[in-house]
Amino acid sequence: MDRLIYTALTAMNAAMDRQRAVANNLANASTPGFRGEVFSVKAATVRDGSPEARAMARGSVRGADMTQGRVTSTGQPMDIAVNGEALIAYQGPDGGELYSRRGDLRVAPSGLIENGERLPVMGEGGPITVPAGFSISIAQDGTVLGSDPAAPNAPAEPLGRIKLASPDGSVLAKGIDSFLKVVGGGVLPADPTAQVTSGALEQSNVETADALVAMIEAQRAFEQRVKIISTAGELDEAGSRLMAMR
Repeated sequence: MDRLIYTALTAMNAAMDRQRAVANNLANASTPGFRGEVFSVKAATVRDGSPEARAMARGSVRGADMTQGRVTSTGQPMDIAVNGEALIAYQGPDGGELYSRRGDLRVAPSGLIENGERLPVMGEGGPITVPAGFSISIAQDGTVLGSDPAAPNAPAEPLGRIKLASPDGSVLAKGIDSFLKVVGGGVLPADPTAQVTSGALEQSNVETADALVAMIEAQRAFEQRVKIISTAGELDEAGSRLMAMR
């Protein structure tokens, strides 16, 4: 009987974790460039190379849905949407590189170009800095062009090129901060052929209706496991009564 209960308990935990993943997807349905989390559950029947008598359910976030989101025009010169599969490189809090499709860029008071989560955008030689007062535009290849208002007739000068990284052949993991990292450390190579569309943003690829359906399914799965445990308790009590009648 305990096997049934413990197996149902692991399935309940998996259902709760799935609800958390779906809730996170729903919360980021309007976050630019967000990639939905992919959750899966599998029965753990082998442990340390030997068969496991109890087939516990284990569920976790296995990765991210890399399907491209809808691109909308914003008219903002510093908003960019990446064409193709390339990723924008950002500098993480630990100094390493993080990757995302989020392209809502702006110039911080310090002069650094950063995204909506205040992470500096990586250029070919590090974070890109804009001189004070310069007006900014972004070319199709990711080059940041700055114009000095004190010299209105001078052509815009390149201030750096946004690193657009190629994920091909690399294994990426999505962190709880919603950014992608290279598994085991390291950085992705720059993709010199990648291009961006300025004045546009790629939206989250989470479909709200699908996420709501997934949430209902996860809730029902949890309720089913509760019924299994309740039934196990009833069977146990019935067995005890039969033994008492002897």
